[in-house]
Formats: sequence, structure tokens, C-alpha cells
Amino acid sequence: MTAAIEPVRWGFLGAGTISTVALGPAVEAATGATLHAVAARDVDRARALGERHGAVTAYGSYKALLADDAVQAVYIGLHNDAHLPCTRAALAAGKHVLCEKPLGLSATEVDAIAAAAGAAGRLVVEASWYRWHPRVQCAQRFLAAGAIGPVRHVSAGFAFPGVPAGNYRLDPRHGGGALYDVGCYAISAVLWAFGQLPVEVAARSRFGPSRVDVTSDVILGFLDGDAEVHVGIDETSRQWLRISGEAGQLDLPDQPYASLLTESVLEVSDGTGTRRWPTPAVNPYQLMVEQVSAVIKGEDGWVLPLAESRATAVVLDAAFASARAGGATVSVG
Repeated sequence: MTAAIEPVRWGFLGAGTISTVALGPAVEAATGATLHAVAARDVDRARALGERHGAVTAYGSYKALLADDAVQAVYIGLHNDAHLPCTRAALAAGKHVLCEKPLGLSATEVDAIAAAAGAAGRLVVEASWYRWHPRVQCAQRFLAAGAIGPVRHVSAGFAFPGVPAGNYRLDPRHGGGALYDVGCYAISAVLWAFGQLPVEVAARSRFGPSRVDVTSDVILGFLDGDAEVHVGIDETSRQWLRISGEAGQLDLPDQPYASLLTESVLEVSDGTGTRRWPTPAVNPYQLMVEQVSAVIKGEDGWVLPLAESRATAVVLDAAFASARAGGATVSVG
């Protein structure tokens, strides 16, 4: 009889909202994973999160958790500027890493992370959790099968209101702003829809009092098409993703980048009618944890390739450069 494979023992760096609301419940519910430890600067917050989801240990420093030999993999749910140093530290400690988006604040940072992962022989995955949603993966299969022909245009956007004063999203020192916070979703969707990098990017941003972009509009030019992206962190809540090809259109209505715990629908139009493909209610955070854990254990599973995280960072770099230049077109490559 084959011995059962033990679940991956996870440690959390950070006990903020995303760790508490999304990742803690996801690891607890996941097959093949267990929450072993939580670290936060406020050890009481770490203890509260850990007790809620079955963790054995709470630490008051990230370094202490990384020194725990029982922890096999870490989830990094910290400010954007902490992703690079904490990922490097985790890899140096021999841990696999699931890091919140954006993986790095530039393509150079993503390259540094990839090099550290290769040197350590450990897995690093950007926690762009919407990529594990079955509706998104169904859309990718339709594209690969040529259901709408070659992609020629994508319209993508993500906006929401109500970022409180003092939140890291409004702090340029912590990698705040709309492009880093929600632009990585919409831009990554454009890239998997086209399956390639754009050749040029133009962006215009509206900056808030703290000098982060609170809204940004980005135009991406491809060899045989284009895309328009709008993101904002001080607007009415709305999300969209429409992919147009020579022979039809794919539409992910409602919330293409949000956790849909109800049934969702993929709409496929071919000029003569629209087919609606339902997706059951799922928890994509749980699916992400399960598949990353499976790959860590040497089992079958899908993880977001670092090359795709890098491509998103390349486009974000170009968008920031264009916005700083007042919307001038920036070449990519």
C-alpha cells in the first residue's frame, strides 16, 4: 500500500486582510495543505489568525517563521515593496513561495526573484489567484481552440472605491497605486488573450495627493491588434473583460477578476448567436493553494509561470514610463 503524502505545511508572512479573509480559509479548506505558522509584527494578530485556522505556532517576526524547519512553503501577503526582500529571504531559508501580486515592482525585480528561485531550487508563484478560476481557464481553452479566431482587440478594466487614508495602496513607498493594485489583473488578462507582449504602450494617469496613480488608462499596441485597459482605486466598483477576435467575442461578465462564490458564466459569440457556458461556484483561492501544494509535492498541478509574471511586469514598467512622460508611446522589448 502506498503511504499517503503528507500535506504541505504553510507559513504566512503577514496577518492582514487578504491573509485573514481569503488565504487563511483557503488553506484550511484545501486538500494537501495545512497552516502551520503565522508571523506578523503584532504577534497577537498572528496568533488570532493562526488559532482561527489551526496553525500550531505564532511568531512576532518574519525571520523567526523562516527559521522554523517545519514550514515548507510560505505565503507572502505583505505590502508590495516587501515582496522582493521577503521572497529572497524565504528562498534562502529553503522555503517554496506563493507571493501576492504584483510579484515584483519591476521586471528587474521579477528577474531577481526568478534567479533566486533557480539558485535555491524552490518554487515561486505569483498569487494572481483569478488565473485558477475555471471560467478564466475555460476562456483560455476557447481561445486556444480558435473559437473566435485570432484576437484583435481586448477591453479590460477594474475599478473600486473607498481606499481609506493611511492604506498602503495610497503610499508610493509601499508600491501603491491603481496600476500595481488592480492593473496587474487587467494587463495580465490582455497578455494571455493575445499570447504575446505588445510592441508599444501608452498610458495616462491621474495622481492623487500622495502621488500614486488613482486612475490609469493604458493602450497596448500589438502586431495585429490592440487593447485598452482602465483601472482605478477611487471610482465606482466595476470590472470587465471582453476579448474580440476575427470570428467572434468572449465576454466574462460581472466580476472577471474577483472571487465569485456563486455560479458565473462565460459568453461566447460568433456573429450568429451567443452561447453561455456556466461555471459552478468555486473558491479560486482554495484551488490555487491546492495546485501549488500539489506541485510542491511533485504531483500534477498548474502554477502561473514566472515568465507570465515577468511579462506583466514588463508592461507595467512601460505604462509607468509612458505616464511619467505625459502619455508618450513607449516601445516594449
